[in-house]
Amino acid sequence: MVDQSTGRIICTAFAKGRVHDFRLFKQSRLPVSSKIQLLADKGYQGILNLHSNSQTPKKKSRKAALDKPDRHYNRDLARRRVIAEHVNRRLKIWRIVAERYRNRRKRFGLRFNLIADLYNYELAMLHTSTSDLDS
Repeated sequence: MVDQSTGRIICTAFAKGRVHDFRLFKQSRLPVSSKIQLLADKGYQGILNLHSNSQTPKKKSRKAALDKPDRHYNRDLARRRVIAEHVNRRLKIWRIVAERYRNRRKRFGLRFNLIADLYNYELAMLHTSTSDLDS
């Protein structure tokens, strides 16, 4: 999970082997407040049953394309979700998510959390250096 306003990684979840993101979300049973708005991609269809304040893109039907309001809704949602996608990109730079993990499985969670903390620290340092320049 990523905080939209700051871009910080809030929490992480793991499973053994290949597990789809939505299944991992359901298995983790994170206590997400109904005040928090979840922005998800098309892989999270059905999240509205688990969390009432969530948004996923509209899917086109087999017979008809999306109309203009639905396309605008999808584009607006994608603009808001891009922050989380940038975080995914930064984690892939560390190669922890981009490639097959070939070390001990027990330590994957520890290493992933360390990399997430390094990312958050780097983000905080970048934020404090820009705020020092503004002063």
